[in-house]
Amino acid sequence: MKMEDNVTLHGQGHNPSPNVMQTLIERFERLPELDRTFFAYGPFYLGINSAFAGLIANSLFRRALNIAQARFASGLPMAVLPLLSTVAGYNAMVSKPLLSGDLNCPTCALVRGGLVATLGGGLYPILLALPINAGLATRYNSSPMPEKGNITRFWIAISQPVMKKLSFVIILQALFGAYLSSKHYTIYLKMLELPPPNKDSELNTN
Repeated sequence: MKMEDNVTLHGQGHNPSPNVMQTLIERFERLPELDRTFFAYGPFYLGINSAFAGLIANSLFRRALNIAQARFASGLPMAVLPLLSTVAGYNAMVSKPLLSGDLNCPTCALVRGGLVATLGGGLYPILLALPINAGLATRYNSSPMPEKGNITRFWIAISQPVMKKLSFVIILQALFGAYLSSKHYTIYLKMLELPPPNKDSELNTN
């Protein structure tokens, strides 16, 4: 596809017209099935990685606080919430902007994918596991809780080893998010290179 056609399709900036969005969706439906499947389900693979990161963070906090009870009650939200938040965040930041013609920069797509993966599969599980396991530790008296003046210092000391152990997982998640978004941008370019049907030709001439 010529540069002029690209400008016609996604030259609307941050407010793409319904015609441009419809054209891109129609082109998406004409992609090979493998590309369409990877584009549609790629965020779920990223979300599954976030779920594993959540379970690892939960396990590390449980060990640090000597919690033996409520394994399922603490593990379920630590798997489900990071998965859902990562999928929703990736779709909002990468997938939907690509299909609407509002994300036309490969570097921006790569950065967005890596950022969503880092937050959803790294920082969010840690921030989520902390209050869940703090509540369980208080309820079951599994670990002595600090006095009011030492609360912040106590939780920082508990969280630092967890973050250190999860740092490798966070890096892998960020790399996978960047890789996924770069592949999705490549699929987006394939959409633009498809020979236009009659409706595309009419749109480009208007």
